Amino acid sequence: MEDLIRDGGYFAYVILFLYSFGGGFVGLVIAGVLSYAGDLNIFVSMLVAGTSNFIGDQFLFYMARTNKNYAKDIMKKYGRKVALAHLWMRRYGSPVVFLQKYVYGIKTLIPLAMGLTKYSFRKFTIYNIFATALWSMVVGYISYRLGEVVLTYADDYKYYGVAIILAIVLTITYYLKKI
Repeated sequence: MEDLIRDGGYFAYVILFLYSFGGGFVGLVIAGVLSYAGDLNIFVSMLVAGTSNFIGDQFLFYMARTNKNYAKDIMKKYGRKVALAHLWMRRYGSPVVFLQKYVYGIKTLIPLAMGLTKYSFRKFTIYNIFATALWSMVVGYISYRLGEVVLTYADDYKYYGVAIILAIVLTITYYLKKI
């Protein structure tokens, strides 16, 4: 796998771009660790993930704005999460664009919900630029700095790590389904 990444580095960036279009948190974390290992460049990884994440949110906002019925049909499946998204929009206003970058399960719903309202496309774009830049720098930098810890313990505790990550993912999924 490492040889594939090292030899086909551009391919890894393409995968990161495609993955980050819908979110990208885990992809950017992996890219940060791989950057620490010397297989990728952290600045390019942050730029690729951030650009794709920005384009993805813009696409969702624009889609909801121009095709409201389709967006409403998509959002029907996520009743409680949509209600939470609207509650956050009322409570926090524009800063919710920053908040949604870090919350799994609601990241794609905020741009859709904002696109259904009369929220300014220009204002959303400006907030989204800054939120995406901050998100990519924070997540990329932290994952890069923690790359040493991950790589140090990866071989010794790989089975425990997989079990812990699986337990965390299942727990988060369980609680998010309750929302």
